[in-house]
Order: sequence, then structure tokens, then C-alpha cells
Amino acid sequence: MAPDAPENNEHASDVAGAGLEVGVGAVGDQEPTEALPSPAVLPSAHAERLADLEAKVARAVTRSRAPATLRAYHSDWRDFTLWCETIGASALPATPSVVAAYLAERAEPPDDRRPAAVSTLTRRMAAIGEGHRAAGHPNPCADELVRTTMAGLRRILGVAPVRKKALVTADLRAMVATLSPSKLLDIRDRALLLLGFAGGMRRSELVGLDVDDLNPVDEGLLVILRSSKTDQEGRGRRVEIVYGTNAATCPVRAVRAWLVASDITSGAVFRPVDRHGRIGATRLSERAVALVVKRHALGLGLAATSYAGHSLRRGMATTASKGGASERTIMRTTGHTSAATVQGYIEDGELFSDPASKYLGL
Repeated sequence: MAPDAPENNEHASDVAGAGLEVGVGAVGDQEPTEALPSPAVLPSAHAERLADLEAKVARAVTRSRAPATLRAYHSDWRDFTLWCETIGASALPATPSVVAAYLAERAEPPDDRRPAAVSTLTRRMAAIGEGHRAAGHPNPCADELVRTTMAGLRRILGVAPVRKKALVTADLRAMVATLSPSKLLDIRDRALLLLGFAGGMRRSELVGLDVDDLNPVDEGLLVILRSSKTDQEGRGRRVEIVYGTNAATCPVRAVRAWLVASDITSGAVFRPVDRHGRIGATRLSERAVALVVKRHALGLGLAATSYAGHSLRRGMATTASKGGASERTIMRTTGHTSAATVQGYIEDGELFSDPASKYLGL
């Protein structure tokens, strides 16, 4: 999925399961098209079995999306239904002209609201389409009017992504050098930064780790990622983390130090730590990972707004490529399915290595 988590927009209308509980619940104020007989007209035993099957379908379909995607779809659908109410239009089913008007106004709001980014509008189109599909209605976003409107908005808003800067090895060395070897928060942050960097992990992958996912081997750690953004079915991916040549920046030693200091033996690896050094029982949030990176980037005098959790992942691919790692090796670690995406990181690492302008004799 997972851009930064979207802002919540509270409203009474909602998509059942963000449009993901297909065929098992109402979406908005509309009644769903029933694909199965109503339990009320069935014998008791059959009705119970039907209800059980519907619950299983709901759970399975909900799991087909990452939690961050579900939260985003909930927020996006609420924003769309609220907007439709303000103009007296139907949100479900919505006509292509209503969807096109919604996208245009969110891109160029009449008041002092901040214009929505192209990525946000694209995600909201997906949420609207998902809501209609779940309720058995045609997807209005597939209409040519909506597609053409989005094409025009991309030209108006521009599509060049604002990418977070990569953190390279020198940055990580400087960051961990400022961390205390006895303060629990610093011990956790050291492990989080170094493991996230060495494994090129997404925020969701980092915070989703359990102790059982860390398997000690002679070479270091074999980390099992149970699921990720590009692995919605949970097939899992193995990530090799070798011992570092420098003990102070070794991800394997840092993770072990955190587990020993925190006395965590099962469950979530990374958890909140308050200012008194108390460790929370819950799993660290994805947003917290971004805040950790920003805090330590600021400590180095870097612009915190230019860095986030993705800076670790981008930095690993960039640095590994510059050090001689092949594209295939990088993709095996990061789990990228698109060579084009990884190539973008690699190109960052090759900047000024052999620029054509140096051959011009200027």
C-alpha cells in the first residue's frame, strides 16, 4: 500500500469493511444484492451454516487488503459520501459525472483547503470503485469521463513524486553514534534503524515482526516476513541479515541487544517506549517508525521533512547498488516485484558517478 497513513474523516456514512465485506453487508445506506438466500427463510441448521459461511467470506475478503489500505479506503469513502451529501447527490450508486466533479473539486477546492495530491485522488478512485463493486454496482470510475478527468488533473497538478531522501551508511553510522548503549529508547531505535536499513524493509514489515520471525544462523539472522504490501496472500519472504563488520552498526548485534535489554521473548519485536523507559505491550505503529527516522535525521541537522521510514528502504537499495550488489540481489532482499522501481533507487546511487557533462570540456 503501504504512502503515510491518511487523515481520518469522521462521518456517519461508511463502506462496510471499506467496501471489502463483499456480498455480506450493506454499503452506505443501500441494501446489498443478496447472492445467498436469506437465513430467515431457511431451516435453522441451514441458516446457522449460511451465517458461518458469510462470516468466513467476510474475514477472507477483509484479509485480501493490507490494514493500511483498509484504513485508507474507509477514510476515502467517508470523504466521498460527505461530499455527495453536500450537493445532494447519491454516493451509491454514483454516476460518473458525480465522481468526476468530486475529483475536480478535491484537486482544485473552492476554499482555502489544501488541494489533494494525484496519489490521493488515485487512491480515492480505487476506494469508490471498491465500494461499488462490493455492493454489486458498476464501477463509475471505469467510465471514460472519469478517466479523462483524472488525466487532465494529472497535468494540472503535476505527477512528479516528492520522494523521501535516502539514508546511506554514513548517515546510519552518524545516527547510532549519538545513541546511548544503556537507554532503552536508544537501544530500540538503534535496532530499528539498523535492521530496517539492512533488510530494506517497509514500515509495516518492521513493526509486523514477531520474535519467532527472527531465526539465528551462523551468518547472522534469517528474518521471516510473514506478509507485506506485495505479498497480500502471506506466502512470506526470507531476508538475510549478516553480521556487520563494525560492532557499533551491526544490525544482528543491535537486535539481540534490544531483545535482551527489553526482556521481550515473544510477540512483537518493536514496541513503544515512554520517556520513563517503560515498554508498552502493544506493537509499534508504522507512523512511529517514520517519527524515529525524522527525529534522528533532525539530530544530524538534516531536514526532517525530507526523511521518513521509506528512507531506510530507499537508502539500502541505493547504497547496496553503489557497493556492487546486483539488481537481482537487491530485489530478493526488498521483495520488489518491479525492476523499474528498484532501478529508480539504483539511478540515485549512480548520480555523478559518470555524468556526461564531464566530457564536454566546459
